[in-house]
Amino acid sequence: MDQKTIDEGKSAAITSYILIVGVLIALSMNSENKNAFASFHIRQGLGLTLTFIILGATIYSPMVAIPMWIFISVLTIYGIFSAAKGETTPMPLLGKLFQKWFKSI
Repeated sequence: MDQKTIDEGKSAAITSYILIVGVLIALSMNSENKNAFASFHIRQGLGLTLTFIILGATIYSPMVAIPMWIFISVLTIYGIFSAAKGETTPMPLLGKLFQKWFKSI
Protein backbone atom coordinates (compact mmCIF):
# COMPACT_ATOMS: atom_id res chain seq x y z
CA MET A 1 0.00 0.00 0.00
CA ASP A 2 1.46 3.37 -0.96
CA GLN A 3 1.93 6.31 1.39
CA LYS A 4 -0.68 8.47 -0.38
CA THR A 5 -3.41 5.87 0.23
CA ILE A 6 -2.40 5.63 3.89
CA ASP A 7 -2.39 9.40 4.36
CA GLU A 8 -5.79 9.81 2.71
CA GLY A 9 -7.42 7.06 4.81
CA LYS A 10 -5.75 7.75 8.15
CA SER A 11 -8.51 9.90 9.68
CA ALA A 12 -11.26 7.40 8.81
CA ALA A 13 -9.03 4.55 10.06
CA ILE A 14 -8.47 6.17 13.45
CA THR A 15 -12.13 7.18 13.77
CA SER A 16 -13.25 3.60 13.19
CA TYR A 17 -11.89 2.52 16.59
CA ILE A 18 -14.26 4.75 18.56
CA LEU A 19 -16.65 2.03 19.65
CA ILE A 20 -20.12 1.94 18.09
CA VAL A 21 -20.38 5.53 16.77
CA GLY A 22 -16.88 5.69 15.26
CA VAL A 23 -17.52 2.78 12.93
CA LEU A 24 -20.62 4.47 11.51
CA ILE A 25 -18.77 7.76 11.04
CA ALA A 26 -15.81 6.02 9.39
CA LEU A 27 -18.14 4.08 7.07
CA SER A 28 -19.72 7.32 5.89
CA MET A 29 -16.28 8.94 5.48
CA ASN A 30 -15.17 6.02 3.32
CA SER A 31 -18.40 5.52 1.36
CA GLU A 32 -17.71 7.73 -1.68
CA ASN A 33 -14.02 7.17 -2.33
CA LYS A 34 -13.12 3.70 -1.09
CA ASN A 35 -9.71 3.72 0.54
CA ALA A 36 -8.05 0.32 1.12
CA PHE A 37 -6.24 1.48 4.28
CA ALA A 38 -9.41 2.93 5.83
CA SER A 39 -11.43 -0.15 4.82
CA PHE A 40 -8.92 -2.44 6.55
CA HIS A 41 -9.24 -0.51 9.83
CA ILE A 42 -13.01 -0.12 9.51
CA ARG A 43 -13.30 -3.92 9.32
CA GLN A 44 -11.11 -4.23 12.42
CA GLY A 45 -13.10 -1.54 14.28
CA LEU A 46 -16.42 -3.09 13.28
CA GLY A 47 -15.26 -6.48 14.51
CA LEU A 48 -14.17 -5.00 17.84
CA THR A 49 -17.47 -3.16 18.21
CA LEU A 50 -19.53 -6.27 17.50
CA THR A 51 -17.38 -8.32 19.88
CA PHE A 52 -17.87 -5.64 22.52
CA ILE A 53 -21.65 -5.68 22.07
CA ILE A 54 -22.05 -9.46 21.88
CA LEU A 55 -19.86 -10.20 24.88
CA GLY A 56 -21.40 -7.33 26.84
CA ALA A 57 -24.88 -8.68 26.22
CA THR A 58 -24.03 -12.26 27.16
CA ILE A 59 -21.65 -11.93 30.11
CA TYR A 60 -23.16 -10.96 33.44
CA SER A 61 -20.44 -11.95 35.87
CA PRO A 62 -18.14 -9.07 36.91
CA MET A 63 -15.30 -11.60 37.31
CA VAL A 64 -15.46 -12.25 33.57
CA ALA A 65 -16.78 -8.90 32.32
CA ILE A 66 -14.06 -6.67 33.80
CA PRO A 67 -11.14 -8.52 32.14
CA MET A 68 -13.15 -8.57 28.90
CA TRP A 69 -13.60 -4.77 29.00
CA ILE A 70 -9.88 -4.36 29.68
CA PHE A 71 -9.01 -6.67 26.78
CA ILE A 72 -11.31 -4.80 24.37
CA SER A 73 -9.83 -1.48 25.56
CA VAL A 74 -6.28 -2.70 24.97
CA LEU A 75 -7.21 -3.91 21.47
CA THR A 76 -8.86 -0.57 20.72
CA ILE A 77 -5.73 1.33 21.76
CA TYR A 78 -3.62 -1.11 19.73
CA GLY A 79 -5.81 -0.42 16.68
CA ILE A 80 -5.61 3.34 17.08
CA PHE A 81 -1.81 3.27 17.29
CA SER A 82 -1.61 0.86 14.36
CA ALA A 83 -3.76 3.19 12.23
CA ALA A 84 -1.81 6.27 13.31
CA LYS A 85 1.49 4.61 12.35
CA GLY A 86 0.10 3.60 8.96
CA GLU A 87 0.27 -0.15 9.57
CA THR A 88 -2.19 -2.80 8.44
CA THR A 89 -1.56 -5.38 11.13
CA PRO A 90 -4.65 -7.44 12.07
CA MET A 91 -5.77 -7.55 15.70
CA PRO A 92 -4.47 -10.46 17.75
CA LEU A 93 -6.80 -13.49 17.89
CA LEU A 94 -9.73 -12.31 15.75
CA GLY A 95 -8.26 -9.75 13.34
CA LYS A 96 -7.86 -12.11 10.40
CA LEU A 97 -11.41 -13.36 10.90
CA PHE A 98 -12.71 -9.76 10.94
CA GLN A 99 -11.02 -9.19 7.58
CA LYS A 100 -12.62 -12.33 6.15
CA TRP A 101 -16.10 -11.78 7.60
CA PHE A 102 -16.38 -8.13 6.59
CA LYS A 103 -14.53 -8.25 3.26
CA SER A 104 -17.41 -6.50 1.47
CA ILE A 105 -16.69 -3.26 3.39
